[in-house]
Amino acid sequence: MLTLSHDIAANVVNKRQNNSFKGNYGHVLIIGGNENLGGAVIMNAQAAVYSGAGLVTVATDLANKSAIHARLPEVMVMDYRQDLSAAIKKADVILIGSGLGQELNILKETLQAVQAKQTLIIDGSAITMMAEQHLPLPNAKVVLTPHQMEWQRFGEVAIADQSREDANWEALINLNPEPILVLKSSATQVYLKDDMYQLSVGGPYQATGGMGDTLAGMIAGFTAQFSPISHAVLAAVYTHSGIAEELSKTAYVTLPSKIAEAIPAYMQRLAMETVSKAPVDTKQEE
Repeated sequence: MLTLSHDIAANVVNKRQNNSFKGNYGHVLIIGGNENLGGAVIMNAQAAVYSGAGLVTVATDLANKSAIHARLPEVMVMDYRQDLSAAIKKADVILIGSGLGQELNILKETLQAVQAKQTLIIDGSAITMMAEQHLPLPNAKVVLTPHQMEWQRFGEVAIADQSREDANWEALINLNPEPILVLKSSATQVYLKDDMYQLSVGGPYQATGGMGDTLAGMIAGFTAQFSPISHAVLAAVYTHSGIAEELSKTAYVTLPSKIAEAIPAYMQRLAMETVSKAPVDTKQEE
């Protein structure tokens, strides 16, 4: 077990080049948010935008369109019931599952359309549906972001056994392709190809609805910009809880939307730090 530390995040987040445009920072497609759970994709999108993704598109139930545009005029919105193949093809990173509910056809369409070169982040309802329907992972760069109950369903690892690295590794090696696993809990763990990192910050002030939606959006934003993907995931996970820990000094609960609002300033501090900016010690293959 390795410690997921501040220096890892600082090694990943670098100053932007002066000669830049939005295309340099990736296109994120977020798929989710049914008629009753639109807040999930709003938090996804807010986190992706504030993390610095160059373009963010949200494919969702159109009942959410006005709310998304009111909150985030930077985001493009489309109906997730239309043919998504063209939108999926254009994206660098696809995040699916937050607030998706039981929209199985949308999930299946996405899994079939995603390409090997793309990053696919699978969250929330999508994980549960894949477990219930025994759907295989697609040939892509997959990041799974389950909470403990979702991992019990998908990885078939009982919650009581999830503190054991060997139990989680056994489940992962049976998956093809083997994904990056962000196992969310009071001591979040990130499993790469050969290493497991445990988060060193965070606390009970994060136990509120939408926390995982914001984290998933941050992972999308970071993986759209930074490489390799394994490093970007580690940096996003640390930054999410690092911000929460700072906010907890003056707040009883660290709301997900407040974490998202603090992302740009926190990333700027990381980018300006005079750490080595050396690669993270990991054997993860890209």
